[in-house]
Amino acid sequence: MASSRDRQRKLARAKLDRQLARRAAAAKRRRQIQAGVGAAVVLALIVVGSAWALGAFDSKPKPKAAEDVCAWTPQDANANTNLKDVGTPATTGLPTSGTRAMTVTTNQGAPITAELDLASAPCAAASISYLAGKSFYDNTKCHEITTEGALRCGDPSGTGIGGPAYSFYDENVPTPAPSPSASPAPDQAPAYPKGTVAMIANPPGANSSQFLIFFKDFNPAQPKYPVIGKVTGGLDVLAKIGALPTVDNGSGAKVKPKTDVVIQSLTVGEVNAAPAASPSAG
Repeated sequence: MASSRDRQRKLARAKLDRQLARRAAAAKRRRQIQAGVGAAVVLALIVVGSAWALGAFDSKPKPKAAEDVCAWTPQDANANTNLKDVGTPATTGLPTSGTRAMTVTTNQGAPITAELDLASAPCAAASISYLAGKSFYDNTKCHEITTEGALRCGDPSGTGIGGPAYSFYDENVPTPAPSPSASPAPDQAPAYPKGTVAMIANPPGANSSQFLIFFKDFNPAQPKYPVIGKVTGGLDVLAKIGALPTVDNGSGAKVKPKTDVVIQSLTVGEVNAAPAASPSAG
Protein backbone atom coordinates (compact mmCIF):
# COMPACT_ATOMS: atom_id res chain seq x y z
CA MET A 1 0.00 0.00 0.00
CA ALA A 2 2.86 2.34 0.86
CA SER A 3 4.36 1.76 -2.54
CA SER A 4 1.03 2.62 -4.19
CA ARG A 5 0.71 5.86 -2.19
CA ASP A 6 4.27 6.86 -3.05
CA ARG A 7 3.56 6.28 -6.73
CA GLN A 8 0.39 8.40 -6.54
CA ARG A 9 2.27 11.18 -4.80
CA LYS A 10 4.97 11.07 -7.49
CA LEU A 11 2.34 11.20 -10.27
CA ALA A 12 0.58 14.13 -8.57
CA ARG A 13 3.91 15.93 -8.11
CA ALA A 14 4.81 15.36 -11.72
CA LYS A 15 1.39 16.69 -12.82
CA LEU A 16 1.83 19.78 -10.63
CA ASP A 17 5.31 20.35 -12.00
CA ARG A 18 3.95 20.16 -15.56
CA GLN A 19 1.17 22.63 -14.69
CA LEU A 20 3.65 25.00 -13.08
CA ALA A 21 5.93 24.71 -16.10
CA ARG A 22 3.05 25.47 -18.48
CA ARG A 23 2.01 28.45 -16.37
CA ALA A 24 5.57 29.76 -16.27
CA ALA A 25 5.89 29.37 -20.05
CA ALA A 26 2.58 31.15 -20.60
CA ALA A 27 3.62 33.97 -18.27
CA LYS A 28 6.92 34.29 -20.14
CA ARG A 29 5.09 34.48 -23.46
CA ARG A 30 2.77 37.18 -22.07
CA ARG A 31 5.76 39.19 -20.86
CA GLN A 32 7.43 38.86 -24.26
CA ILE A 33 4.26 39.96 -26.07
CA GLN A 34 3.76 42.89 -23.70
CA ALA A 35 7.37 43.91 -24.10
CA GLY A 36 7.06 43.71 -27.88
CA VAL A 37 3.87 45.75 -27.90
CA GLY A 38 5.40 48.32 -25.56
CA ALA A 39 8.48 48.64 -27.77
CA ALA A 40 6.29 49.01 -30.85
CA VAL A 41 4.24 51.72 -29.15
CA VAL A 42 7.38 53.58 -28.07
CA LEU A 43 8.82 53.30 -31.58
CA ALA A 44 5.56 54.53 -33.09
CA LEU A 45 5.49 57.48 -30.70
CA ILE A 46 9.08 58.34 -31.61
CA VAL A 47 8.29 58.18 -35.33
CA VAL A 48 5.12 60.27 -34.95
CA GLY A 49 6.89 62.79 -32.71
CA SER A 50 9.76 63.13 -35.15
CA ALA A 51 7.37 63.57 -38.06
CA TRP A 52 5.41 66.20 -36.14
CA ALA A 53 8.61 68.08 -35.25
CA LEU A 54 9.63 68.06 -38.91
CA GLY A 55 6.25 69.45 -39.94
CA ALA A 56 4.82 66.32 -41.59
CA PHE A 57 1.33 67.12 -40.26
CA ASP A 58 1.31 70.80 -41.21
CA SER A 59 -1.34 71.91 -43.70
CA LYS A 60 1.39 73.21 -45.97
CA PRO A 61 5.20 73.00 -45.94
CA LYS A 62 6.89 75.58 -43.76
CA PRO A 63 9.61 77.68 -45.37
CA LYS A 64 13.12 77.37 -44.02
CA ALA A 65 14.13 79.84 -41.33
CA ALA A 66 15.36 83.15 -42.67
CA GLU A 67 18.72 82.74 -40.97
CA ASP A 68 19.25 79.74 -43.26
CA VAL A 69 17.53 80.85 -46.45
CA CYS A 70 14.79 83.02 -47.93
CA ALA A 71 13.49 81.38 -51.08
CA TRP A 72 13.23 83.76 -54.02
CA THR A 73 11.19 82.13 -56.80
CA PRO A 74 12.17 83.29 -60.32
CA GLN A 75 9.44 84.86 -62.46
CA ASP A 76 9.58 84.99 -66.25
CA ALA A 77 10.14 88.61 -67.26
CA ASN A 78 9.69 87.62 -70.93
CA ALA A 79 6.23 86.20 -70.26
CA ASN A 80 5.24 89.23 -68.14
CA THR A 81 6.79 92.38 -69.57
CA ASN A 82 5.66 94.35 -66.49
CA LEU A 83 8.41 92.64 -64.48
CA LYS A 84 11.90 94.15 -64.12
CA ASP A 85 14.88 91.84 -63.68
CA VAL A 86 17.00 93.44 -60.95
CA GLY A 87 18.53 90.23 -59.59
CA THR A 88 17.56 88.76 -56.21
CA PRO A 89 18.39 89.51 -52.57
CA ALA A 90 20.76 87.37 -50.56
CA THR A 91 19.40 84.04 -49.32
CA THR A 92 21.45 83.63 -46.15
CA GLY A 93 22.72 85.73 -43.27
CA LEU A 94 19.57 87.86 -43.17
CA PRO A 95 18.56 89.64 -39.92
CA THR A 96 15.63 88.01 -38.10
CA SER A 97 15.17 90.30 -35.11
CA GLY A 98 14.70 94.00 -34.49
CA THR A 99 13.43 96.50 -37.06
CA ARG A 100 14.50 98.58 -40.03
CA ALA A 101 13.18 102.08 -40.65
CA MET A 102 11.49 102.65 -44.00
CA THR A 103 10.94 106.18 -45.29
CA VAL A 104 8.51 106.80 -48.15
CA THR A 105 8.77 110.32 -49.56
CA THR A 106 5.91 111.25 -51.89
CA ASN A 107 4.73 114.37 -53.71
CA GLN A 108 1.87 114.70 -51.20
CA GLY A 109 3.69 116.25 -48.23
CA ALA A 110 5.96 115.11 -45.42
CA PRO A 111 7.50 111.62 -45.62
CA ILE A 112 5.64 108.59 -44.29
CA THR A 113 7.90 106.59 -41.98
CA ALA A 114 7.46 103.00 -40.88
CA GLU A 115 9.32 100.19 -39.14
CA LEU A 116 9.73 96.85 -40.88
CA ASP A 117 9.40 93.93 -38.45
CA LEU A 118 12.40 91.65 -39.01
CA ALA A 119 11.19 88.99 -36.57
CA SER A 120 7.75 88.47 -38.13
CA ALA A 121 8.57 89.19 -41.78
CA PRO A 122 12.32 88.83 -42.34
CA CYS A 123 12.08 87.93 -46.03
CA ALA A 124 9.69 90.77 -46.89
CA ALA A 125 11.99 93.20 -45.08
CA ALA A 126 15.00 91.76 -46.91
CA SER A 127 13.23 92.13 -50.27
CA ILE A 128 12.12 95.74 -49.69
CA SER A 129 15.58 96.66 -48.41
CA TYR A 130 17.19 95.10 -51.47
CA LEU A 131 14.83 96.82 -53.91
CA ALA A 132 15.23 100.15 -52.13
CA GLY A 133 18.99 99.80 -52.58
CA LYS A 134 18.35 99.37 -56.30
CA SER A 135 16.16 102.57 -56.38
CA PHE A 136 13.39 100.28 -57.60
CA TYR A 137 10.62 102.32 -55.96
CA ASP A 138 11.91 105.77 -56.80
CA ASN A 139 9.72 107.89 -59.11
CA THR A 140 6.93 105.30 -59.22
CA LYS A 141 3.20 105.89 -58.70
CA CYS A 142 1.01 104.43 -55.97
CA HIS A 143 -1.58 103.21 -58.45
CA GLU A 144 -4.52 102.40 -56.18
CA ILE A 145 -6.49 103.63 -53.17
CA THR A 146 -8.21 100.41 -52.24
CA THR A 147 -11.79 100.04 -51.12
CA GLU A 148 -10.35 98.34 -48.00
CA GLY A 149 -8.78 101.61 -46.88
CA ALA A 150 -5.17 101.33 -47.98
CA LEU A 151 -2.73 103.00 -50.36
CA ARG A 152 -1.26 100.45 -52.79
CA CYS A 153 2.26 101.09 -54.02
CA GLY A 154 5.35 99.33 -55.33
CA ASP A 155 4.45 98.45 -58.92
CA PRO A 156 6.49 100.56 -61.37
CA SER A 157 4.16 99.51 -64.20
CA GLY A 158 1.04 100.66 -62.32
CA THR A 159 -0.83 97.59 -63.58
CA GLY A 160 -1.05 95.55 -60.40
CA ILE A 161 0.95 92.71 -61.95
CA GLY A 162 4.36 94.37 -62.09
CA GLY A 163 7.39 94.04 -59.85
CA PRO A 164 10.81 92.38 -59.81
CA ALA A 165 11.45 89.07 -61.57
CA TYR A 166 11.14 87.04 -58.36
CA SER A 167 8.54 86.30 -55.70
CA PHE A 168 8.48 84.90 -52.16
CA TYR A 169 6.04 83.20 -49.79
CA ASP A 170 3.64 84.74 -47.27
CA GLU A 171 4.82 85.67 -43.79
CA ASN A 172 2.78 86.79 -40.77
CA VAL A 173 -0.75 86.65 -42.20
CA PRO A 174 -3.25 87.38 -39.37
CA THR A 175 -5.29 84.44 -38.04
CA PRO A 176 -8.58 84.02 -39.94
CA ALA A 177 -12.03 83.62 -38.40
CA PRO A 178 -13.07 80.03 -37.47
CA SER A 179 -14.99 79.69 -40.75
CA PRO A 180 -15.12 81.67 -44.01
CA SER A 181 -18.68 82.78 -43.27
CA ALA A 182 -17.88 83.97 -39.74
CA SER A 183 -17.62 87.67 -38.99
CA PRO A 184 -15.14 89.22 -36.55
CA ALA A 185 -16.52 89.90 -33.08
CA PRO A 186 -17.53 93.56 -32.51
CA ASP A 187 -14.87 93.99 -29.82
CA GLN A 188 -12.16 92.14 -31.73
CA ALA A 189 -9.04 94.13 -32.61
CA PRO A 190 -8.78 94.70 -36.38
CA ALA A 191 -6.49 92.40 -38.32
CA TYR A 192 -5.12 95.48 -40.10
CA PRO A 193 -5.30 98.52 -37.82
CA LYS A 194 -4.68 101.97 -39.24
CA GLY A 195 -0.97 102.34 -39.94
CA THR A 196 -0.36 98.68 -40.85
CA VAL A 197 2.11 97.99 -43.65
CA ALA A 198 1.39 94.74 -45.52
CA MET A 199 2.39 92.96 -48.69
CA ILE A 200 -0.09 92.42 -51.51
CA ALA A 201 0.45 89.92 -54.31
CA ASN A 202 -1.09 88.90 -57.60
CA PRO A 203 -1.66 85.99 -57.37
CA PRO A 204 -1.92 85.81 -53.54
CA GLY A 205 1.12 84.22 -51.94
CA ALA A 206 3.52 85.29 -54.71
CA ASN A 207 4.77 88.46 -53.00
CA SER A 208 7.30 90.71 -54.70
CA SER A 209 7.45 94.51 -54.41
CA GLN A 210 3.87 95.69 -53.93
CA PHE A 211 2.72 96.82 -50.51
CA LEU A 212 -0.26 98.40 -48.74
CA ILE A 213 -0.30 101.13 -46.11
CA PHE A 214 -3.65 101.20 -44.31
CA PHE A 215 -5.10 104.65 -43.53
CA LYS A 216 -8.08 103.16 -41.67
CA ASP A 217 -8.86 99.97 -39.74
CA PHE A 218 -9.68 96.89 -41.80
CA ASN A 219 -10.94 93.67 -40.23
CA PRO A 220 -11.88 90.97 -42.76
CA ALA A 221 -13.11 87.51 -41.73
CA GLN A 222 -10.36 85.92 -43.85
CA PRO A 223 -7.17 88.04 -43.81
CA LYS A 224 -4.85 87.49 -46.77
CA TYR A 225 -2.22 90.23 -46.60
CA PRO A 226 1.07 89.46 -44.77
CA VAL A 227 1.77 92.14 -42.14
CA ILE A 228 5.33 93.43 -42.39
CA GLY A 229 5.44 96.61 -40.30
CA LYS A 230 3.80 99.68 -38.76
CA VAL A 231 3.71 103.37 -39.62
CA THR A 232 5.63 105.48 -37.11
CA GLY A 233 5.01 108.91 -38.63
CA GLY A 234 3.02 110.62 -41.35
CA LEU A 235 -0.42 109.11 -40.75
CA ASP A 236 -1.88 112.57 -41.35
CA VAL A 237 -0.30 112.62 -44.80
CA LEU A 238 -1.55 109.09 -45.41
CA ALA A 239 -5.09 110.14 -44.39
CA LYS A 240 -4.91 113.07 -46.82
CA ILE A 241 -3.92 110.71 -49.62
CA GLY A 242 -6.70 108.31 -48.65
CA ALA A 243 -9.24 111.13 -49.08
CA LEU A 244 -8.19 111.87 -52.67
CA PRO A 245 -10.90 111.29 -55.30
CA THR A 246 -10.48 108.18 -57.44
CA VAL A 247 -11.22 107.34 -61.07
CA ASP A 248 -11.60 104.20 -63.16
CA ASN A 249 -8.28 102.39 -63.49
CA GLY A 250 -9.24 100.94 -66.85
CA SER A 251 -10.71 97.73 -65.50
CA GLY A 252 -13.98 99.19 -64.26
CA ALA A 253 -12.71 99.64 -60.69
CA LYS A 254 -12.79 103.22 -59.43
CA VAL A 255 -9.59 103.01 -57.38
CA LYS A 256 -6.95 105.00 -59.28
CA PRO A 257 -6.06 108.30 -57.55
CA LYS A 258 -7.28 111.20 -59.69
CA THR A 259 -4.18 113.10 -58.55
CA ASP A 260 -0.94 111.17 -59.07
CA VAL A 261 0.64 109.93 -55.85
CA VAL A 262 4.33 109.58 -56.71
CA ILE A 263 6.97 107.92 -54.55
CA GLN A 264 9.90 110.25 -55.03
CA SER A 265 12.15 108.00 -52.96
CA LEU A 266 11.90 104.96 -50.70
CA THR A 267 14.79 104.20 -48.37
CA VAL A 268 15.42 101.55 -45.71
CA GLY A 269 17.80 102.13 -42.81
CA GLU A 270 20.12 99.87 -40.88
CA VAL A 271 18.98 97.16 -38.49
CA ASN A 272 17.73 98.47 -35.13
CA ALA A 273 17.65 96.00 -32.25
CA ALA A 274 14.55 97.67 -30.74
CA PRO A 275 11.16 95.91 -31.14
CA ALA A 276 8.60 97.15 -33.65
CA ALA A 277 6.72 100.30 -32.65
CA SER A 278 2.99 101.01 -32.60
CA PRO A 279 1.49 103.29 -35.26
CA SER A 280 1.89 107.00 -34.63
CA ALA A 281 -0.31 109.85 -35.72
CA GLY A 282 2.65 112.14 -36.10
